[in-house]
Amino acid sequence: QVQLVESGGGSVQAGGSLRLSCAASEYTWCMAWFRQAPGKEREEVARTVNGRTASYSESVKGRFTISTDNAKNTLYLQMNSLKPEDTAMYYCAAGTSSCNDQYWGQGTQVTVSS
Repeated sequence: QVQLVESGGGSVQAGGSLRLSCAASEYTWCMAWFRQAPGKEREEVARTVNGRTASYSESVKGRFTISTDNAKNTLYLQMNSLKPEDTAMYYCAAGTSSCNDQYWGQGTQVTVSS
């Protein structure tokens, strides 16, 4: 059972930056960030496989950067030029041998004010 713990959320004004972290209890091959705003469906924000590839949703491309520190089993999401529509609960998810997102963290809240 992989444990995932997110941190780094908070409140920021539009145009600001935040960096989210997701500490995993062990190495995971595929990791992703999702977000869910009240009344909206969960959205995949970014994904990385083995820390070597990165993909982003169109809504965050060019503003967010996903990265990993494999030595620390930690996933990051650098979020720049934040917009009020980025306000959501952010979750990390992981799969140990495939991108099946079988493990989830508890989430960290990001609030962007205009």
